[in-house]
Amino acid sequence: MNDRDTPAAADHESRLARSWRTNASAWTRAVREQRIASRRAGTDAAVLDAVLATGARRVLDAGCGEGWLARALAAKGLDVVGVDASAELIAAANELGGARFAVAGYADLDDRHAQLGRFDAIACNFALLGEDLQEPLRALGRRLEPEGRLVVQTVHPWTACGDAPYVDGWRVETFAGFGDQFREPMPWYFRTLASWLAAFAASGYAVERVAEPVDAASGRPLSLLLQAALQSEGRRR
Repeated sequence: MNDRDTPAAADHESRLARSWRTNASAWTRAVREQRIASRRAGTDAAVLDAVLATGARRVLDAGCGEGWLARALAAKGLDVVGVDASAELIAAANELGGARFAVAGYADLDDRHAQLGRFDAIACNFALLGEDLQEPLRALGRRLEPEGRLVVQTVHPWTACGDAPYVDGWRVETFAGFGDQFREPMPWYFRTLASWLAAFAASGYAVERVAEPVDAASGRPLSLLLQAALQSEGRRR
């Protein structure tokens, strides 16, 4: 049995999924009212610029949440589909429109092949939060065109580690700094930079670019941004 198949790991994954359903309205308000300092400081611009720099014309925003990135990309003239496992967040995305949105988690992508097709680029913006990275990464790879690019933005391991040991493991986000409307904390899986790179390699990708957007005010990294392409073996999976 893998660690991620244990009852404890399954409980973390279940609570992670439930938190996005429970907190959907609060998260939507926090994003649309620009309450999240790191986003204002540069993470929103970083992922938008990274996707545009790929030259993609058709983009999948995987784990799109309330849809801000999909809308921003569509406003630049790209054909964008946003998917998220939270029906509540997709409902919020559809309220504003601006792109196409559908309820789908990573495990649903193969079944949605006829509807979704393939993409020149896929963006995962703070949307790979579970313990298992390989299955989601492989599922995303099957939706990429052979020369497509995957762009992932996540928390920076150095700043996100805090005072805890620098080892992979489950942590908890309380959303304390985002307002008092979040009703449920969110488990999420912390991983080191080495673990991120190893997961990409094991899933059939070659990482082409590593970027660390920096907060101009503090001089500390805001996020970790990775761009990857499928290797030949990865294209066959």
